[in-house]
Amino acid sequence: MELITFVVLLTIAIALPLYSRRKRYRLPPGPKGLPIVGNAFDVLADYEWLTYAKWSREYDSDIIYLNIAGTPIYVLNSVQATTDLLEKRSSIYSDREIMTMCHEIVGWGQNFALMPYGDSWREHRRMFHQHFHPGVVDKHHAHIEKQAKDLLRRIHANPDGLMKYLRIMAGAAILRVVYGIDVQPENDHYIGVAEAAIHSLALTGNAGSYLVDNFPILRYLPSWAPGAQFKRDGERWRAQVNQMFTEPLDLVKQRMANGEPSDCVAATLLASIDERKDKPRAELETVVKHVSGTAYVGGADTTVSSIATFVLAMLKFPQVQRIAQAELDNVIGIGRLPSISERPSLPYITAVMKESLRWNLVLPSSVPRKMTTDDEYRGYFIPAGSLIIANAWAVLHDETRYPNPDVFDPTRFLTSEGKLDKTAPDPVEACFGFGRRICPGRHFAMDTIWLNIAYILTTFNIEKPLDPSGQPVEPSGKYTSGFLSHPVPFKVNFTPRSKAAEALIREAVFYD
Repeated sequence: MELITFVVLLTIAIALPLYSRRKRYRLPPGPKGLPIVGNAFDVLADYEWLTYAKWSREYDSDIIYLNIAGTPIYVLNSVQATTDLLEKRSSIYSDREIMTMCHEIVGWGQNFALMPYGDSWREHRRMFHQHFHPGVVDKHHAHIEKQAKDLLRRIHANPDGLMKYLRIMAGAAILRVVYGIDVQPENDHYIGVAEAAIHSLALTGNAGSYLVDNFPILRYLPSWAPGAQFKRDGERWRAQVNQMFTEPLDLVKQRMANGEPSDCVAATLLASIDERKDKPRAELETVVKHVSGTAYVGGADTTVSSIATFVLAMLKFPQVQRIAQAELDNVIGIGRLPSISERPSLPYITAVMKESLRWNLVLPSSVPRKMTTDDEYRGYFIPAGSLIIANAWAVLHDETRYPNPDVFDPTRFLTSEGKLDKTAPDPVEACFGFGRRICPGRHFAMDTIWLNIAYILTTFNIEKPLDPSGQPVEPSGKYTSGFLSHPVPFKVNFTPRSKAAEALIREAVFYD
């Protein structure tokens, strides 16, 4: 009881100055919150990106104001607002909020994509960029191709395992590139470790996902106390996150100590430490651990969700599949798989990839930013310490930019001649972040997504299964809520398009 009283009094002490400030400055419209806690319970709702978009329509404003226990939150629901603030004013809109549950209790502060803006973040990003910028990503294509071929045989053998096999494909590719690890055909240890850890990020990554984010003092509750389930969950998840960041890198270090050749990003980064004298080795190894682990996370989850979205779209919009396959047949022919180098000749496949990113994205609410100084925009006051949430889902479903946004329509990215339209609004920035915090691994992710889409369309017809009465089983089209969003598992059949296509599938050997 004393603890609850202390929390309430502390919250009042923090919130009152901010509420009085609101009276002195013009703020955007937004839902009326409760006394003291403000909109804390509104933010805890599922599918918050849909709620943000609804409020934007109701208040006729692309900027919505919320308040959580005294912390101002500004939700941006348009490309104009995200461009003006997150790009043109990126110097003061690129910081991250340290969320008690996600960063500190669970340990996701090791992910440099979630780190505060500053010198440490720049060092991490610079190190990552060396191995994933467009000029070097082609070095990784052989590993991407190998896993994409493996995926073909897996889903041919058992289409019900689609989501599982997508995770294996994406995880195996990034594990080989980053750590030089070749995964096991079934129940791979490292993929299991990553899957368990990423689950905790999906649950804790949104601002205000847990009350302890709004009332940090709750972190001092003992784990056995009533209402402290978050502490027990956090302790379990922290062990999984630490294992994911540490264990594969330890394997690389052991192999290097044994003199074994290791062709991977982590080994290259570790070897480069010997050339640096500006920082202690232990500190630099920690940076390598963070960079490698962030690649491990980022390379797996976006890819899985985007390819699953593509498959779902082919079920719901079969005419798109027919057009895409006709392009592949005309350009590639029958009897071989396309290569990434042939992408310029396959604009419709590229448009399908772009639409898969836009239609339902893995990070619909983006990662929250934190203001470093006071600012003013359109007459609205935005104080330092405010959280900025870019509603990427709303940006990519803006009817003025993407007519009929709920329809999966790749032609929105093409000219009337069927070529890629360079003037069409590109979904990449909203999908992968904005401004200085845009994901540096997006080129690797898009190459992986494009190649898997091209391989699947070359070899399979994606079809709805039939129920016992012979009627097609319709997918629900639903997505999970949380920081990371994936399609809810659905039934699908993958039928080889021809004898030649089946031969291509059988040529895809699981492991060399």
